[in-house]
Parts: sequence; structure tokens; C-alpha cells
Amino acid sequence: MNLSQQHAAPELGTGVGWRAEMALAVERYPTLGFVEVIAEDLDAPLPVPAPLEALRDRGVAVVPHGVTLGLGGAEPPDPARLAALARLAARFEAPLVSEHIAFVRGGGVESGHLLPLPRTREALDVLVENVRAAKRVLPVPLALENIAALFEWPDAEMGEADFLTEALERTDSLLLLDISNLYANGRNHGFDAAALLDRLPLHRLAYVHVGGGVEREGLYHDTHTHPVVPGALALLEELCARVAPAGILLERDDDFPREEELHAELDAIAAAAARGAVRRGR
Repeated sequence: MNLSQQHAAPELGTGVGWRAEMALAVERYPTLGFVEVIAEDLDAPLPVPAPLEALRDRGVAVVPHGVTLGLGGAEPPDPARLAALARLAARFEAPLVSEHIAFVRGGGVESGHLLPLPRTREALDVLVENVRAAKRVLPVPLALENIAALFEWPDAEMGEADFLTEALERTDSLLLLDISNLYANGRNHGFDAAALLDRLPLHRLAYVHVGGGVEREGLYHDTHTHPVVPGALALLEELCARVAPAGILLERDDDFPREEELHAELDAIAAAAARGAVRRGR
């Protein structure tokens, strides 16, 4: 199944998750194509931060990235949160927005984390209904992201690839593939992450996340505060040996590196993608 031209992923290039603490280092990266902003961090009535406006003026795309819609919850998306995300997309003239396939609240209680869904038909139906509701409000395409999960619910009726594929197909959504989340899940749950790539609907790929992590007491944690590990870069190469992502973005949420370290990490990500492209024959 091919996406219609209307919903095809735009070319984005190399990106960084924009944080005020890294604004200057991000601005100085010479081949920056896009940035991603946490939607909930930007209050629509307030002015856009000047560094973001400067990036927009030079043609860098801005993609709002939601973390609180709770598309996997039993309750439908909160209209106020959804309206805020839609306004932000319009404000930045964003090519798309993204959110997670996750559970974040129940009965008004916030989990404080992105939690995995049980991979059951019932949970999938709820997710599909919520995503369709969100898409009716959003003015741009929606990309759904796979999360890192330190545990899995028992009695799964579907594998991760099948669950994700059916969710995307039934909602006609794009895929935000977090390579580092996939790498983490492969390590923690004992599956071949590279082999799983062959079962994902990569024709729906919008862009890619890559972030750092660390192992503690036998579990690998996707932290966004450490450098990207070689295994995640190798998995990115495997992805790029199969398909050419429209965009690849580095996430760093704390313990911010010096400018030269940030640029070196972006260069390492670009090099991994280039190695994959050579293998792909492009």
C-alpha cells in the first residue's frame, strides 16, 4: 500500500530536538534541515522563542512533537490538548506533527511516563479510535512513534510489528520510527531488532529518532541524556540499508553536550545513514 501524495512524508534532512539550552549549538550546525519542539513546552499566546524564529527564517522546518495526548488511553484525546497541538502546527506552518503510541493517564491521574499498551485487539481498537479523532482536528499529517518499554503486558495477542503496522494502516498515519527505542526493546526483551525492521511498514516512514542511553543492572535505558551507543547507530545503518528516511533527528533532553560534541554526534548519525545508503545501492 502506498501513501497518497497528500500524505507523503516531506523531505526533512538532519534534525535535532530543539532545547533552549542547545539553541546556539543547534543554530550553528551547518546542514540542519529541521528541528522538533515539545508541543507542551510552547504556550501559544506567548511569542515564539527568537532562536526558533531565526531557524524558520533560514528555512529550517519545525515539527511539533506531542507527549501528553495519551492516544492509547481509554479516554478520548482531551479537546484542549488537541486544539493546542493543532494551533501550534498552524503557527509553525509545520509539515506534520507527531505523538507516541502510549498510555499516559487514567481517571485524571498522570503516569508521568510513556507506558506501553497491551498488544490486544481491544487496546488496538481504542488506539485506532483515538488516533482517528485526533486526525480529524489536526491540520497536518500525524506520525505515530514507537516507545521504549521496560516491561510488556502479559497475554499479548499480537507482536510489536503487527500491532504497529495495523495501527498505522487502519488510521492512515505516518510512522515516526525511534531507532533507539527499538534497539532498547530488542536488548531488554530479547528479539532481533534488525529483523523486525523487515516487518514494519517502512513505506509510511516520516522520520527517525535517535537518542542516547545507558545500561543499568542488566536493563538498557533510553535516557536522552547520554551519547548514542554504537548498537543504535548500527541499527540506524540497517534501516538506511532498506529505505531512505526523509529525516533523521537526534534527541537530547538533559545533560546537554558541548557544541563540538553535539555536532560530532550528528555527524556520526549522518555517517551511519550514509553507510546504509551505500549498502542500499544509492
